[in-house]
Amino acid sequence: MKLGILGAGAIARVMADTIRRLRASGNNEVELYAVAARDLARAQAFAEAEQVTRAYGSYEEMLRDPALDFVYIATPHSFHYQYIKLCADHGKHILCEKPFTVNARQADDAFRYARAKGVLVTEAIWTRYQPMRRMIADVLNSGIIGEPKLMTANLGYSMLNKPRIVAPELAGGALLDVGIYALNFAEMFFGHPDSVQGLCTKHTTGVDLTDSITLTWQDGRAAHLTAAANAHTDRYGAIYGDKGYLMVTNINNPQQVKVFDGEHRVLQEVDCPPQLTGYEYEVLETADCIRKGLLECPSMPHRDTIRMLELMDHLRAQMGIRYPCEGVDEL
Repeated sequence: MKLGILGAGAIARVMADTIRRLRASGNNEVELYAVAARDLARAQAFAEAEQVTRAYGSYEEMLRDPALDFVYIATPHSFHYQYIKLCADHGKHILCEKPFTVNARQADDAFRYARAKGVLVTEAIWTRYQPMRRMIADVLNSGIIGEPKLMTANLGYSMLNKPRIVAPELAGGALLDVGIYALNFAEMFFGHPDSVQGLCTKHTTGVDLTDSITLTWQDGRAAHLTAAANAHTDRYGAIYGDKGYLMVTNINNPQQVKVFDGEHRVLQEVDCPPQLTGYEYEVLETADCIRKGLLECPSMPHRDTIRMLELMDHLRAQMGIRYPCEGVDEL
């Protein structure tokens, strides 16, 4: 199945490396077929460096290629909405980098549009597809920590050297870039919350730099999440029960789970299976679902993408953050 990469930035290179590693491992399900950038020279340089078969100097030109099966959208998220619809117009299936769109209204419209065109579209939030998701859930379901009651999770990187992070016109800030992983961690293991409260500190441009988020559930569970675009954090996630607790190393790509009893003694350690890059799971599930004629992937169904964006919409409303790129196409 032939993959085209729309965009030629850093995350596009990770995807290209993923496909090369898959094929080197003997898995030939996906071919690194094409890359498109906004100018041909950039696309050609990417193709040469990353061993891509074809290079295109415009997105539309690549999408017109009849041999292309599906597209990985690797542009800044402020452009995702328009490029999802552009891919759908050309009948191409879509794996779109997170966050899927800037807000829930755009996501709902994009999903409806893609469904009407008969193409699969899914959000590439890699932790949803990775086997560690199931392995953590298995630990919780075993009852070893008892009834889960409380969660903490954090993710932060010092990223102010990246102009897009502080640009409102590119939907910058911590929440959509890294806070989404902390929220995703909570959603995966506690489900959708009943209430959400958020506070932030802001850059002079008006985007959020640090976020403090509290989620609660009617059954008494709670989660406290933090995210930062101006500081490195330890990236740990913890789930606390009435018999013990577990600690997850790196919620952005979980590598290990340690389980403790109420006396802080280690009961169990679960290590991540060997990875290529960690992106391989989302790519292979997308390709498999396309072959099966599905329009969404079970690991990240459309309703979950919309729920995540609704949470972030609500948080941004509380924080007083809006972007110029929040619109939805008028019919």
